[in-house]
Amino acid sequence: MFDSLSDKLLGSLKKLRGQSKISEENIQEAIKEIRLSLLEADVNFKVVKSFIDAVRAKAIGAEVLQGVNPGQQFVKIVHDELVRVLGSEAVELDLKSSDGRPAIVMMVGLQGAGKTTTSAKLSLFIRQKYKKKPGLVPADIYRPAAIEQLKTLGNNLGVPVFPSEASQKPEAILEKALIWARENMVEVLILDTAGRSQIDDQLMEELERLKAIANPREILLVADAMLGQQSVAVAEGFHGRLGLSGLVLTKVDGDARGGAALSIRETTGIPVKFLGVGEKSDALEIFHPDRLASRILDMGDVLSLVERAQEVIDEKQAMESAKKIATKQFTVEDFLVQMQMMKKLGGLEGIMGMLPGMGQAMKQLKDQTKPDDEMKRIEAIIRSMTKEERQDHRILNGSRRARIAKGSGTQVSEVNKFIKSFEQSQKAMSQLMKMGMGGALGGMFGKGGGKGGMPPFRGPGGGRFPF
Repeated sequence: MFDSLSDKLLGSLKKLRGQSKISEENIQEAIKEIRLSLLEADVNFKVVKSFIDAVRAKAIGAEVLQGVNPGQQFVKIVHDELVRVLGSEAVELDLKSSDGRPAIVMMVGLQGAGKTTTSAKLSLFIRQKYKKKPGLVPADIYRPAAIEQLKTLGNNLGVPVFPSEASQKPEAILEKALIWARENMVEVLILDTAGRSQIDDQLMEELERLKAIANPREILLVADAMLGQQSVAVAEGFHGRLGLSGLVLTKVDGDARGGAALSIRETTGIPVKFLGVGEKSDALEIFHPDRLASRILDMGDVLSLVERAQEVIDEKQAMESAKKIATKQFTVEDFLVQMQMMKKLGGLEGIMGMLPGMGQAMKQLKDQTKPDDEMKRIEAIIRSMTKEERQDHRILNGSRRARIAKGSGTQVSEVNKFIKSFEQSQKAMSQLMKMGMGGALGGMFGKGGGKGGMPPFRGPGGGRFPF
């Protein structure tokens, strides 16, 4: 979502490289380009003006440090201002309950924004992060199949769903759902309300009635990031009638230009709490303004990477891999397991995009084979092997390699390259372990050391990437 904005901002900041100091003269061109970049990203023009004025004042004012590299100083100023506009810090959900009632989260928004899918994602997030029992309430009786959609999503996640009927009124559904929640010991009730193609009095009056019955702890607006500045008007409309507590921006993984995220908090005062980054049930991220600002400026987001790694990496399994590497018992099967862990982390390209300076470096490799495409090719080769061959690749003779190549849609030469590279990496990693570097390498992605991984690896397509 922010790739275009990131490219333009970084291009603008390059203008100050090589300058001996920051002055009003040499920042004018950079500021002009930043203004254009923000406007092209569909950021609200009032926010752009406020942002540019603040950056200019800090850059040429008393806050500038003498003797500091001007390029780095200016990047720091832009970064700090981005954080301020985005909201300074992440805002937690309020899930306090009282009088035996569950905490209620009311999901509102226009049709097509992704309320129903986001409601299901949020239930999973609450169960995993807050260790509370969530329940889903379908209250959209107007959209065909909306109730069945939420029931299906809830069943897939193992989250209880109130058995709403399209013939019921939303208010009646909610009142019965409150009784159902107490009987089923549901601690957090997520109410999926109806939407419209646009804001109208009929919709708002219904939502106001539901709010009066629910007395929700949270009212979250689910807004489509693709709407750009229009999402600001939508947020203001809902906030004026309901009093929103937060926003969820969906379709962030699409071609949105980023203007919504940079505009909403500044213009409405409503915090963005989550980003919807995909269709999968776990594709919901907490909105960290400082981390997003760092990503936009290619400064990395190592904290999010470490948090994600601690969630998906099996520490016991990683320790076993480290032991196998040290004793030269690491097999192709073990290698496949590590690749699956890498995919859970967002793929190699996703990981590298969260490391400082690697975002732009990856974009410069457009003409080369993408690392994640290389991984898919390797996975196809491995999955075309028998269990016996994965456990001991040394039995791979010519006929076996030809069969694997045919089964994976690759050439025998590519299979040979993979095996050769695997053996070289296996040997190199074993040597590093003996030198005592295994813990240092493995500790990068967990609480403790000893988590195994492969060194830079050359795939059958010739690309290099670390495991």
